[in-house]
Amino acid sequence: MAEKYQQQAQGYPLAPASIVPRSDEEHGNNYQSEEQIKKKKRMKCFAYIAAFAVFQTIIILVFALTVMRVKSPKVRLGDVTVTNYGNGNIRFTARVLVKNTNFGRYKFDSSIATIRTGTNVVGQFVIPDSRARARSTKKIYVIADLTNVSGTDTALTVETALRGKVELMKVIKRKKSGEMSCTMNVNLSTNAVQDLRCK
Repeated sequence: MAEKYQQQAQGYPLAPASIVPRSDEEHGNNYQSEEQIKKKKRMKCFAYIAAFAVFQTIIILVFALTVMRVKSPKVRLGDVTVTNYGNGNIRFTARVLVKNTNFGRYKFDSSIATIRTGTNVVGQFVIPDSRARARSTKKIYVIADLTNVSGTDTALTVETALRGKVELMKVIKRKKSGEMSCTMNVNLSTNAVQDLRCK
């Protein structure tokens, strides 16, 4: 009976001597490494959140400095032609160019442009109320009949001011004015327009 018991006992060997139960110190080290991993994960998460916040701030700043920045429109003359009817009477035609560089449309009221030779007013024309789309140029065809224009070579000055509002995203409205002062030389014998300059 004893022999049988010994044989059964030998069939189930003891655990190898190389496996040592985990001590409290090893358990503590393992716990610390888990805490360090969790801490690193938290730090990564905070870093991602901070990077996202910085990115969002940059986007908002760029948006504020470009899209939300409202500039005054530029008003200029183009395609100017004159027809001399004699006796100081001239037909003046041109295109008024309203350049809107904003990201919202510019709606302006009608205004009157004055044409002078020196200090004498020789004619006027009306710029009708209209709107220039976002980042585009509105072209308006105008005609004026000038009188009492003397001399063969004449220096003309055309001046006006547009008053209106820039509308951004159909919510924000900012008042903006555009002024025009154009000078040119007109040869009445050839109906040539030269040295057209606007500011």
